[in-house]
Amino acid sequence: MTHSSSSKPMITDIFVEGAKKGWHIATTSTVPNVVMAFVIIKALQITGLLGLMGEVFSPVMAVFGLPGEAAAVLMGAWMSMGGAVGVVITLFDQGILTGTHIAILVPAIYLMGSQVQYIGRVMGPIGTEGRYIPIMVGISILNAFGAMWVMNLLL
Repeated sequence: MTHSSSSKPMITDIFVEGAKKGWHIATTSTVPNVVMAFVIIKALQITGLLGLMGEVFSPVMAVFGLPGEAAAVLMGAWMSMGGAVGVVITLFDQGILTGTHIAILVPAIYLMGSQVQYIGRVMGPIGTEGRYIPIMVGISILNAFGAMWVMNLLL
């Protein structure tokens, strides 16, 4: 550092510290989740399970103006927002999702994103009673579905 302990830190030092923290988050959390999503979608595609998933979830996802395969985005979001972004990118690249589909899905990704991680990292350590966790998860999922419905109406 280029300042004494009694003076304010320089803006460049603050920037460099922030950049280091951002790099750490990207390389240890975001990138692995996105890569995992690419691998999972490719495995689902190779095995034919992505097509099957599309058929099974098509009636429900059609309510939101989405193809059935978009259910993979929601499942990915529930586990990891970074993973959901990877699923979105992969399905968009394959021509399964359009820009409009993505606009419908984005609020849902953030409203129900990473719940599996948060249950383990936050809810348990702060002492949330187990009986409340399903209710909290359910509310987030209902909010996500409501947001997709509204987005479908607006688009």
